[in-house]
Amino acid sequence: MNFKPLGERVLVQRVEVENKTASGIYIPDSAKEKPSTAKVVAIGSEVKEVNIDDTVVFGKYSGTELALEGADYLILELKDILGVM
Repeated sequence: MNFKPLGERVLVQRVEVENKTASGIYIPDSAKEKPSTAKVVAIGSEVKEVNIDDTVVFGKYSGTELALEGADYLILELKDILGVM
């Protein structure tokens, strides 16, 4: 991938959640919320708190969506990341 975030930004790819409840009921795509966890794909030069391949938790309405090479990504500012799992 030829994308490098600048400054304190992080490029992440959302982690898909299970589409079935504990009782076995399947949830349709139209009813699912977008996951608030993602895997870090690339980091900016000023980012020291997270590393590539970390799983991060971020705010519900954070980031800018981006499509690269047929995949969907999210660009987050470091302040929008709530924690690392």
